[in-house]
Amino acid sequence: MPNVLTERRGRTFVVTINRPEVRNCVDGETAQLLNEAVDTFRADDGLDVLVLTGAGDISFCSGADLKNVDSLTTRPGARESGPMGVSRIIDIDKPTIAAVNGYCTAGGLELACWCDFRIAAQNAQFGVLNRRWGVPLVDGGTQRLPRIVGLGNALYLIETGALIDAEHAMRIGLVQEVVPEGQALERAIHVAERLSAYPQLAMRNDRRAVIDGLTLPLAEGLEHEVRVHRDTLRDPSMGEWLRRYAAGDRPEPFRPPD
Repeated sequence: MPNVLTERRGRTFVVTINRPEVRNCVDGETAQLLNEAVDTFRADDGLDVLVLTGAGDISFCSGADLKNVDSLTTRPGARESGPMGVSRIIDIDKPTIAAVNGYCTAGGLELACWCDFRIAAQNAQFGVLNRRWGVPLVDGGTQRLPRIVGLGNALYLIETGALIDAEHAMRIGLVQEVVPEGQALERAIHVAERLSAYPQLAMRNDRRAVIDGLTLPLAEGLEHEVRVHRDTLRDPSMGEWLRRYAAGDRPEPFRPPD
């Protein structure tokens, strides 16, 4: 079996790290397959959402394969895309979701933070466990984690190497939904299907404005928002959806789980 499995579920692309015998840690071969999967997703107009997960219930991803760490840095393209395969890829214009089961630690936490948001099973655990061996975060953890959970929470996790559970992760904003054990992937696919049902241009441009605006002063961010949405306001599908609204069509709003 390959180290990374891919599956098309309608307009959703499920990417599964498939090394459960080593808690889905990533070596050079796995990183390259993750990179290729993201390339496929980026290029395919028939795919709207990528869901990243790990095989089995024990681990989403425990990080880099420290017994084969040289294969990560010597992989062709590692400098451009990041040792774990995707962390330095920032030109994806479609949503990505992490479906987290079990351990999500070290570089695995960085992979989860690469995604737009995270849906966790109740048995999920998160931490910068590489702190114990002096291994740094070089796949975006020092940049994405503070943007997601705030400076204090990020430095707490990074400096202490604490291992936290799914409920703690949700309290600090690292996780957006917690579902029963074994249901993270199916819930993420359900959410992805809802995203696919929306008019795509407005959602993707909103996403782009949010991400680009993180590094801009407010005034520049507001100007950027207007520029980004010039095409949105001319999108024929927006007119069609407004006509449906005027005719009384009210789709049920998306709701998080109870």
